[in-house]
Amino acid sequence: MANKLIRGSLIILIGNIIFRLGGYVYRFLMAILLGPTAYGILGITLPFQGIFQTLSAGGLPPAIAKYVAEYEAVDEHDMARQTIYTALKIMVFLGLFFGVLMIFVVAPYLAYSYLGKPQALIPLQIVGLITPFSVIVGAFRGAFQGVYKMEYIVYTRAVEQLGMILCATAFVLIGLSTVGALWGTVLGYSLSVVAALYIFRVHMPKYIPKPSDNFVFSRRDQLSLAATLVKFSIPVIITAIAEMLIYNICTIVMGRFLTFNDIGFFAAADPIARLPLIISISIATTILPASSEAFKLKDTASLQKYVSEAYKFSLLFVVPMCVGLALFASPTLRVLYFKNPAYVAGASALAILSIGMTFYSIFAISTSIIQGIGNPRIPMYILVGGAVVTGLLNWIMVPTMGIAGGALATSIACLLMMIPCVYFVFRLTKTKSPTSSIVKIIVASLIMGVFAYFIPKNTLWLFPGIFACIIVYFFALILVRFFQKDDIESLRHLTSRFGPVAKVADRLLNFVERLEFRR
Repeated sequence: MANKLIRGSLIILIGNIIFRLGGYVYRFLMAILLGPTAYGILGITLPFQGIFQTLSAGGLPPAIAKYVAEYEAVDEHDMARQTIYTALKIMVFLGLFFGVLMIFVVAPYLAYSYLGKPQALIPLQIVGLITPFSVIVGAFRGAFQGVYKMEYIVYTRAVEQLGMILCATAFVLIGLSTVGALWGTVLGYSLSVVAALYIFRVHMPKYIPKPSDNFVFSRRDQLSLAATLVKFSIPVIITAIAEMLIYNICTIVMGRFLTFNDIGFFAAADPIARLPLIISISIATTILPASSEAFKLKDTASLQKYVSEAYKFSLLFVVPMCVGLALFASPTLRVLYFKNPAYVAGASALAILSIGMTFYSIFAISTSIIQGIGNPRIPMYILVGGAVVTGLLNWIMVPTMGIAGGALATSIACLLMMIPCVYFVFRLTKTKSPTSSIVKIIVASLIMGVFAYFIPKNTLWLFPGIFACIIVYFFALILVRFFQKDDIESLRHLTSRFGPVAKVADRLLNFVERLEFRR
């Protein structure tokens, strides 16, 4: 079981990193090919696409994974298969219901009444066509997760993302603009459904055999199972919607008050600001099972060590990344969107959001720790409260401050969510805050920031400036005596698995060791 868990977690972790980067590739391609106005129209549809996909899924994929795993553990293969079929029926109904609702009710209301932008009507209606495909593939992924075949999830996501990128790019290049980008998304999800169905029919019978001849499952039994699945899924969907709103509510509010051009500038900056989350979410994914195991075994010392190191090593990389992005916002946008220099207008939003992502990184890790020690409702309440605060702040700040106001409102909300979440982590785990290490990281990042401030902010100096900042940050950490012997050993053990890089890393760590411990 332990090997299965480690293997599955590693596959999902690698897949998440790869596909998050793939999502950035899609956004960058669309931004470059469409231009600010058309990309702004696409940007206003993305939040509603995510919200309706989440509503249509009904929080059921995790429920499928949970109950399939439980039934398979006691060899009740018929019930495992029935769980998938029952959930799939619910999700197909929800997908069709919300798809029709989006096309005929929500999209016209948003385009004409809320946004006051009729150009958004057809793109928003296409979102309704994406919904049924996304929920069907979500159901199959829940089944794959339930039998620990995480690679099947990765395969379907690969088909989805490659299909979406290739089809959207092709449609935009032949002149279909925003509508073409969204039709590419529809095709990406439909191809993913085909791949998931093929895997389920061809490969899944090895893990969930065909139903036995004497298996009888009445309509009442189906209703009882459906009620069980829905009951489990309610907290899941509330949490998912709240988290999605925190990510996207600023764009939704901007649609009300700003032009598509402004939304395009913000949509171009937003994914770049979230790049540091790759590190924190990766650590959060790892800390959840680790903290859960330590808590279950009542191993307080290990739990406290996991908590302390999760914060310390996350901030070690996230803080300088966020500071660097804030300082080099303009040249970063110029380089990434070299075909459309107008996107540099999003630099203020990128700089502010980058700082906000430091707070969200700590919040994400804290959430995983709290969930791991058996308190999932605490993050749910904080997320719901955070979504409300984010909406209110955006409604106040966006009309007067534009996209910078949206970025500032989101950053403040992230800070307000982070504070109670960190408080509960230290209270529930009885862990002392690694204050000394955090202060040293902040000081080293400030030293790097002061150095970076005097570097010319143009495309010529961007990459040399980043390289110089990395060196300055590294020596600043040594100057403030951040590295301890345990940290060096942990980093040496971690880098030993990376082949040729291990030799370079080992020499670097030996250099740090000589400097640190000879003083």
